[in-house]
Amino acid sequence: MKYNNPVIKGFYPDPSVCKVKDTYYLVCSTFQYFPGVPIFESKDLINWKQIGFCLTRESQIQLGKVGSSGGVFAPTIRYNNGRFYMTTTNDTTRQNFYVWTDDIYGEWSEPIYVDQGGIDPDLYFEDGKAFFMSNGKDDNGIGGIVQCEIDIETGGKLSPSRSIWRGTGGRYLESPHMYKINGRYYLMAAEGGTEYGHMVTYARGDSISGPFEAYPHNPVLTNRNLGGYELQGVGHGDLIQDNDGNWWMLHLGFRQIGQWLTYHHLGREVFLTPVTFDEDGWFTAGHNGTTLTSFETDRIPSDVIQQEKKIFTFENTEWNLDWCYLRHPVAENYQLEFDKATLKGTEVTLDVPASPTFIGIRQRDFNAAISCDVQLTSGEAGITLYMDEHHHYDLAVRKDEHGYKVIERLNIGDIKSIEYEVDLGNDDHATLMIRASHERYSFLIRANGKDILLGTAQTRYLSSEVAGGFTGVLIGLYAYGEGSMAEFSKFNCEYL
Repeated sequence: MKYNNPVIKGFYPDPSVCKVKDTYYLVCSTFQYFPGVPIFESKDLINWKQIGFCLTRESQIQLGKVGSSGGVFAPTIRYNNGRFYMTTTNDTTRQNFYVWTDDIYGEWSEPIYVDQGGIDPDLYFEDGKAFFMSNGKDDNGIGGIVQCEIDIETGGKLSPSRSIWRGTGGRYLESPHMYKINGRYYLMAAEGGTEYGHMVTYARGDSISGPFEAYPHNPVLTNRNLGGYELQGVGHGDLIQDNDGNWWMLHLGFRQIGQWLTYHHLGREVFLTPVTFDEDGWFTAGHNGTTLTSFETDRIPSDVIQQEKKIFTFENTEWNLDWCYLRHPVAENYQLEFDKATLKGTEVTLDVPASPTFIGIRQRDFNAAISCDVQLTSGEAGITLYMDEHHHYDLAVRKDEHGYKVIERLNIGDIKSIEYEVDLGNDDHATLMIRASHERYSFLIRANGKDILLGTAQTRYLSSEVAGGFTGVLIGLYAYGEGSMAEFSKFNCEYL
């Protein structure tokens, strides 16, 4: 059968995967968004359904005043003796920790902290022992992939932290994962930075602590030399073996907006690439070491059909799964019902690293038609295309001393400009619409049965290349103004 990449679209970076019986489970980074670390499940590796989050309580993750792209960094999910473990980093507090659950559909434990620095932690279990890895420096100040044995009940170190591999020379050695395959230990990592030079490298050895011999043809997977190809930034992978013995890699990558337009704003997404071992025990990945937009394979049964959801509404999404908040929300400011949302505004704006009244859903593809009815009492409320506090486009209803109006506002770095206004008089209601394409957003309102274009803005100014950081655009509903109330209804986001 033929499957298309990415297999999970939109801002779901740094995937990690494990398998229990015939079911695969996958987690991703969330940075400043809450709840933290979404969990997906799949039976076939190409169709993924979100089933929950690992971090659902404020006691599990501190996000107050966390700047954009701070907070929850790359997680790893593992399963051992009937228990799931998820280990990650709160980069803002520089703490590595893990949580656990015996019920993947239930709540996860309080954090257990490990006194080892770096980011992108990994857990490996063998013979009743637990080993913890991250990138960074060991107890002697030597950089690289750092490993120690821990007490899995307490997180306490049972051995010194020791640097076991220093990579192949690429910058930003990160994302370590350990596997034992056919009696050998394989240590896979990412190098080059999670941008256009990203790559997956690996080494192998006969002991869990090394020494490790690098694969002679590293990197094993990268799209860094594919100029003019849509898929870029390929790296940060995790290996998994399917029920038929085939090996795969789930990894991140991103889609740039055009063949020669090196900007991406949808965030880093989840890709699936086949892996093949040779008779010498080395493995290769993808098509000549690259990831493609689609793969023809006989590894997945021909009767498996790749499903893709094209329309997202209030009615066919779940507030506690598909939507998320900026940092820890003030619960009483949100009344979320089956077919509408009522948001209570505060004096916190979208322009500061705090928790404004905001609830968002990821933009999953380039071409989309977005609309929502907004009714306002006072203040301001509307739709925001949100990359971070310094880069977002807002289409909103606002009330001032003269009545109601619709505004189109562009926020690009230090420039904040209301580009267009439409006077609504005493009408407190408007249908707001956004049309998205690869290179441009168009902002419209519906009045008297007609769609009125307010203006347009380039998508590149919401890209990681302009804004920086590690996130992607969210389609957010927000309210601003102390005491203001806004009702949102008839939300529709259709990918074209």
